Amino acid sequence: MNIGVVVFPGSNCDHDCRHVFQDVLGQDVTMVWHKETSLTGLDGVILPGGFSYGDYLRTGAIARFSPVMKAVKQFAVEGGMVLGICNGFQILLEAGLLPGAMLRNKSLHFICKDIFVRVENAATPFTSGCKPGQVLKIPIAHADGSYYTDPVTLAGLQANAQAIFRYCDQEGRVTPEANPNGSLDNIAGIRNAAGNVLGMMPHPERCAESVLGNEDGRLILASMVEGLKKTKRAETVV
Repeated sequence: MNIGVVVFPGSNCDHDCRHVFQDVLGQDVTMVWHKETSLTGLDGVILPGGFSYGDYLRTGAIARFSPVMKAVKQFAVEGGMVLGICNGFQILLEAGLLPGAMLRNKSLHFICKDIFVRVENAATPFTSGCKPGQVLKIPIAHADGSYYTDPVTLAGLQANAQAIFRYCDQEGRVTPEANPNGSLDNIAGIRNAAGNVLGMMPHPERCAESVLGNEDGRLILASMVEGLKKTKRAETVV
């Protein structure tokens, strides 16, 4: 598979993503500068974490207007798999590819630590390698990670199993105490209605190999690769 990692001014997790997909998972990776207008030849797209455009105005608010985002939107509309991690999630929200918005953390402080999330939906291309209800230990690093949306949209996310990850404790209990940032309904990651776009605040690329002492994030990224391979095979058959 050829994975495109979009690079915005201020991205700082782009090479982490490249390393995991290329060196750990053995896939081809193309670094895509934000001024590119075509994603031709890519099988999947990653919007990495960081501080796109210095987080000026609002996280992700300027990046949504980058030339490449028009291509990302078209890629998603056509069914391409898109994963936004941390700042990438914020950009997906600002671009309207996912519903809702990000608020400042409840504590008003930047938080960088390992947390636990529960897999709420394992029947997606991003979580097929996980078990329903499985607890994953993944680090977060953000100041604006409190997910928010209106009650009607929240009800829709819940009814359609679009809340993929929820903050929990080590035993999988979803409690206010396990919520690191005040996110609505303990939401840590959501997908779009079609299921091909996922945004998540935790960083799976930071815990995808044994040298880091934790490989839980690899389950998510490897699931994405397998999902892309299945799509590729289906297209070949057709």
